[in-house]
Amino acid sequence: MLDLFSDTPLLVGMIVTLAATGIFGGILAGLLGVGGGIVIVPVLFHVLPFFNVPEDIRMHVAVGTSLATIILTSISSARSHYKKGAIDTDLLKTWGPVILLGVLGGTWMATVVNSAILTGVFAVLALLVAANMAFRPEGAHIANQLPPRPIRDFLALFIGWFSAMMGIGGGTFTVPILTLFNYPIRKAVGTASAIGLIISFPGTIGFLYSGLSAAGLPPGNIGYVNMLGFFVIVPMTILFAPVGAHIAHSIETKLLKLAFAVFLFLTSLRMFYSLMT
Repeated sequence: MLDLFSDTPLLVGMIVTLAATGIFGGILAGLLGVGGGIVIVPVLFHVLPFFNVPEDIRMHVAVGTSLATIILTSISSARSHYKKGAIDTDLLKTWGPVILLGVLGGTWMATVVNSAILTGVFAVLALLVAANMAFRPEGAHIANQLPPRPIRDFLALFIGWFSAMMGIGGGTFTVPILTLFNYPIRKAVGTASAIGLIISFPGTIGFLYSGLSAAGLPPGNIGYVNMLGFFVIVPMTILFAPVGAHIAHSIETKLLKLAFAVFLFLTSLRMFYSLMT
């Protein structure tokens, strides 16, 4: 691990970068209702090389740190949604154990595969998320109710497995999947906030433990989780999410979604490019 106290400019630069990441993630979360992880991971992926983080652990640090920041933000968001009756506890009872199983499998896979595979998974799925945001018509759905149990469990397993591998919370996959079956958007968002905790807590533990012996970790890391990131990004995200929500009332949402889709599309292309160079 790099010495936290021997390189003050590196440490200061990292703190400023992490704070900016939290601000950016918080504003976008408030604007579009997406989880901060879908922003935090690609931003960290692009800035960690400036702090001499080796390429073979760069994506692991980005994903692990993102999952850690989601813990507190998920608790805060889930409490708020629960008070408003916007969490489907019945769905959580059936989906929760399956999602947890997916998280355990996805976390294990993420910590044993090389960084290129982890980067490729994020790039492909970010491209799908971008396409959904850009091209899916408002209110479009494929059925009027959730599918039968085997298919429903497969969807839950997918959400847990790939959310853990990407370092994102529940909203990025849960909300689009549920609304495909004409599920009420308010309950989809609320339920996704609780799912974010099911994903982030065990995922964080897995990335903490698996990276303990990794070489070249940046300052402030425990395993693959950067504790500086945790303590700097979380307050910024919580502080600036209401700012984004306020801005959302005065800006056309469709244009914002299109702009974010472009951001994800370019991020995906950049990650694909890094795999080929």
